[in-house]
Amino acid sequence: MKDNLPRYTLRINRITLDKLEYIAEFNGRSKNREIEWLIRRHIADFEKEHGRIDLSEKEDTCN
Repeated sequence: MKDNLPRYTLRINRITLDKLEYIAEFNGRSKNREIEWLIRRHIADFEKEHGRIDLSEKEDTCN
């Protein structure tokens, strides 16, 4: 199954990756899904404090 989601390579030290894997398994998620969940939570926290991020004026850089 091919998706159209953008790809992003993440470089991370081994201990942090191993701990992320532990937490993801504990939460019943893959490492990728755990990272997505953390990013969405971080964005929600940011927007709660600073207001909604408006991307309507941002150029599409993911062609």
